[in-house]
Amino acid sequence: FGIHALLVVTVTLSPVTAAAPSENDVTGEDVYPPLWDLAPGNLLDFPVKHNKIVVNAWNYQERLGVYKSLLNSSAKYFGAFGPQNIGNILWGLPLQHGWQFHTGRLADPSGVTSCGYENGELLCQSVRSWWSCMNYYLAVIPFLGAVEAGLFGQLPYEIEILPPEERKDDFCYSVKDCWSRMPKLMDDWKAFFEYLLSTEHKAVSSATFSSFKLDDALGLMWRAHTTSIAYALPKFQDSLKYLSDPEANFGEDWADAVDFIAATHFSTDLPTTNHFQAFLPQRMLVEGDVLPSINDFSPQQNKVLVSLRALHKANKLTGGLLLKLWQKAMSTEAGRKMGRKLIESLTSS
Repeated sequence: FGIHALLVVTVTLSPVTAAAPSENDVTGEDVYPPLWDLAPGNLLDFPVKHNKIVVNAWNYQERLGVYKSLLNSSAKYFGAFGPQNIGNILWGLPLQHGWQFHTGRLADPSGVTSCGYENGELLCQSVRSWWSCMNYYLAVIPFLGAVEAGLFGQLPYEIEILPPEERKDDFCYSVKDCWSRMPKLMDDWKAFFEYLLSTEHKAVSSATFSSFKLDDALGLMWRAHTTSIAYALPKFQDSLKYLSDPEANFGEDWADAVDFIAATHFSTDLPTTNHFQAFLPQRMLVEGDVLPSINDFSPQQNKVLVSLRALHKANKLTGGLLLKLWQKAMSTEAGRKMGRKLIESLTSS
């Protein structure tokens, strides 16, 4: 397996062009996650009870508020990468979450409750939703890691995350609780935010905080991201039973693909993530959806789903060797640049 062949096999993974974003790309409401304007943007916008800031992470708008406060508090570090915080690499997280909400992936797939449905509790996020549970580890854990790193400064109150109605033991609910139960995850997210914070001291005499290397920041963020997914994946394997076979397959393919994307230190800023998400399925997959000819999906959306499926199968057949080879090929800055360029050239043709 030559490195070039390896790149070609994995190249249709992520149909994002690496063209520099123009300011025009980020005008218009639809570039932001649904209800972005209505989400709390500051920690003190959340309710305070018994001297604790209380966050209901099972409400879409409040989980979105967790992301919004992360974006707002880290904005000054990304000023050199575009106006209006568009170059902030944390955009990938709330945009993915917004896509999950918009496509109905956060609603109760078992149909037992009205959680997440328009004729029920639209903003409710179901603990039976595989997507919602996986996303918890890419929302609450980064958030509490940022709290611990000091991104929000000295807070007047502790943070408390409300538990779901079921599966309470599968989640953690405060900085202390998460440190005791999943230290590696907390450590990786804290390291990313500490890296951003460390640039503040270096940049005292400069007008901008962005004195860090974007590639290094992306490396730390993607390491934490993949650690979160690897931890959550076996935990919520049983939740896939609520989904159709095509949707369950897509979920597993998506989780596997993240490792390949992460290895290239792919940029998750606002324009790039939005461009990428246009190629993801804009509804849940159902029984009877057969690749590569799902009628209401574009040819590119069908192609991406086929590519993700093939990549997942190939990696499984090789016992994970495909990913190891890819990661080796991406272990230098030049290799990562080549990986991103190849993705760009082969998917934009």
